[in-house]
Amino acid sequence: MFSEYLKNISWEETTHRINSKTDADVRRALCKEHCDIEDFMAMVSPAAVPYLEQMARLSRHYTEERFGKTISMFIPLYLTNSCANGCVYCGFHSQNPMARTILTFDQMEDEYRAIKQTGPFESLLLVTGENPAKAGVPYLAEALDRAKKYFDDLKIEVMPLSAEEYKELTHHGLNGVICFQETYNRARYNVYHPRGRKADFEWRVNGFDRMGQAGVHSIGMGILIGLEDWRTDAVMMAHHLRYLQKKYWRTRYSVNFPRMRPAENGGFQPNVIMTDKELAQLTFAMRIFDHTVDISYSTRELADFRDNMATLGVTTMSAGSKTDPGGYYTYPQSLEQFHVSDERTPEEVFKRLRELGREPVWKDWDSVFDKPHL
Repeated sequence: MFSEYLKNISWEETTHRINSKTDADVRRALCKEHCDIEDFMAMVSPAAVPYLEQMARLSRHYTEERFGKTISMFIPLYLTNSCANGCVYCGFHSQNPMARTILTFDQMEDEYRAIKQTGPFESLLLVTGENPAKAGVPYLAEALDRAKKYFDDLKIEVMPLSAEEYKELTHHGLNGVICFQETYNRARYNVYHPRGRKADFEWRVNGFDRMGQAGVHSIGMGILIGLEDWRTDAVMMAHHLRYLQKKYWRTRYSVNFPRMRPAENGGFQPNVIMTDKELAQLTFAMRIFDHTVDISYSTRELADFRDNMATLGVTTMSAGSKTDPGGYYTYPQSLEQFHVSDERTPEEVFKRLRELGREPVWKDWDSVFDKPHL
């Protein structure tokens, strides 16, 4: 399990090694076709800042070599904001006095149909808080069963499950799982996750092993930028990615670097602020480090920045996202988990990507946005 592997990697020593990287280390990394963890450290280090233009060119080259100019499109659906966890940065945390919603199965179908009206999405991400009693595996299985009538590619972002539970959900149409470790800093992890099952660091970080054991086709990883030093967290995730790729080599992997937005309860502000320039650096470094991993940007990011990064390394994007349960049809005015920054419609995102020379991919046949009436 990765938790045992991680015990051999010191957070403090990793931070020191990143900050000790030199100009020569960066130039050496950028001359290599296949990079290792030391090279990744160099590329995310402060020493790499003067090389961002070169990194951007390399990132674009490797992206187009592997993915062409396609951008895979997806949309999230929040099924519930009910959660037993106490994550201090999240507006859905258990002690926030707010109305809790768990969509019924009929309401889910209303949402599925409403989403299909916004665009020709075939990739749907189902999102829940952690409420195993009312929104556990049986609930998710039925949600997937109903969703596969409308969508071809189904992923979940839910509480970590057992390998057996992940395996069961693959029989209901599950194609992928996304899970955010939030931070790999074990010593600080419980400061941000003081209550609930999420407070168990080992259970969460080893969830990716359980996904691999279950034969999940696609595994998405992420760190929450704003908790701890982003450079060190990114290097820890790079270690994790390499570990999983070697152990579960049939699986596809994606990475995400969401920057924290203020929670709706207003009680927690980010400890670390990442600039657009730094997020671009991390994105380029990840692409140069791994030519095949999907890099995903959500609507947390501003439209102009997303558009620019779509030409330089990003391969998957959401569009038209609602972060409140039932936000597309059932409860359009309910409390959001966070306010999105890119508020364009899916059609607007589609057209802009086309203008930039990208090819948005919704499904394997012609997009409805290619139809003459648009």
